[in-house]
This record gives sequence, C-alpha cells and structure tokens, in this order.
Amino acid sequence: MVEPVFAVEGLHVVADGHPILRGLDLAVLPGEVHAIMGPNGSGKSTLANAILGNPDYQVTAGKIVFKGEDITDWPTDVRAKAGLFLAFQYPEEIAGVPVIQFLRQALSARKGIDLSVLELRLAIMDWMRKLDMDPSFGDRYVNEGFSGGEKKRNEVLQMAILEPDMAILDETDSGLDIDALRVVARGVEEVRASRPHLGVLLITHYQRILDELTPDRVHILVDGRIVDSGGPELAKRLEDEGYEAWRS
Repeated sequence: MVEPVFAVEGLHVVADGHPILRGLDLAVLPGEVHAIMGPNGSGKSTLANAILGNPDYQVTAGKIVFKGEDITDWPTDVRAKAGLFLAFQYPEEIAGVPVIQFLRQALSARKGIDLSVLELRLAIMDWMRKLDMDPSFGDRYVNEGFSGGEKKRNEVLQMAILEPDMAILDETDSGLDIDALRVVARGVEEVRASRPHLGVLLITHYQRILDELTPDRVHILVDGRIVDSGGPELAKRLEDEGYEAWRS
C-alpha cells in the first residue's frame, strides 16, 4: 500500500479567535494532483497558512502529516528544508536580492550544502528555457517590478530548483490572463515530469486552471469543511451549478 506524501487529519484551525477550519481530512499520494475549490471565506487561504506553519493560524485539533511524520508543530523553515513548498497567491518583493542569490541560499539550506553560483546558474538557465523565461531574469531582484505572470513563473522556477516532495499552490491562477496561465501550468507539468513522485495541492477558485493542469482529485471546501470530493468532473459540475448546491 502506497503511503500518502502529505495528509491533514481532523484539522481544526483558528485565526483571530475565530474557528475557520472545522475538521479537514485529506491525503495526497506521491505523484497526485489534488485541487481544493471553494468560495471566498471558505478556509482555502487558512489551509495554506496552516500548512506553511504561519503562527497567526492556530491548529487546535488534528494534525498535518508529511512523509509519515507529524509536522504540526514544526517551524516554517524546518518544513521547507524537509521538502514542503508553498507558492504564494501574492508573492512578495525582496528588494536588493537577485533571484539567483535567493535561490542559492534557499537551496543551500534545503540540501545542507553550499552551492556555487556557477552550478546554480547552469541549473537555472536550463529551467528558464523550459519555463520560457528571459535569461536575464536570474539577475533581477526577487519579484521587484515583475508582472503578475513573471511572479508566478518565478514561483514555479523556485519549485523546480528546490526539488520539493510536496507543493502547495495557493491560487497560482490569481490575476493571470489565459496565456500566462497556460505558461505557468506547463511549467508545473515540466516540474512534475522531472519529479514524478511530487505531490501537488492546488488551491483555486476557478475551473480554468484545471483545464490546463488536470487533477486526480477535486475537493469542495465550504465553511471550513470538505463537503464533496471526486474526479475532474466535479470541477466541471461546480462551474455549471456554483457553490449553492453544496451549501447546507
């Protein structure tokens, strides 16, 4: 029996004194893509923050399991070093820090070795070609002056270079036109092709990214609970019927 690479079990999360997640159960097997869909206020961002280990989001019951270990109390940096990756909905700018230097420090921390800039530049150039990115990108400051599409491609570049075992993509499609969306989705598929055991949890509002990145499982999150799960056809049904069909 294949063990999940990632799971949440009976997860309850409180933010600002308010209960947001009310008992989530979810398991992602190696190589699977799972999509979480839900309306505003359903708890999607809370789930991403809890997985990240954001201290503003308190786990009051249940646990987060990664590669068979309970990581509920692990600090954010320890989770990242272990191979858990989060692509942000709104990637932040880091003034004065070139992309290549940021990646060098992150990868050195992840692998526990000090990589040379030359070694890393060769790897980055290879991935930039795959992601249709300008070669000068590596020398620009992280997300400074980047378009929405460039920010999201930079997140995919980080995922490619850091070689995680589990990637959480928090509304990666947010703010992208259809062309940029396709480029980002193709980039995610390139990373998956290079790491066939990579698990992916895609948090989204919309069906459109699922037309480009087909999930194995779709989960509908309403009022802090998963109210339905199924295959890709569930997302299409949601597109037709809206969330009202699942509201209690």
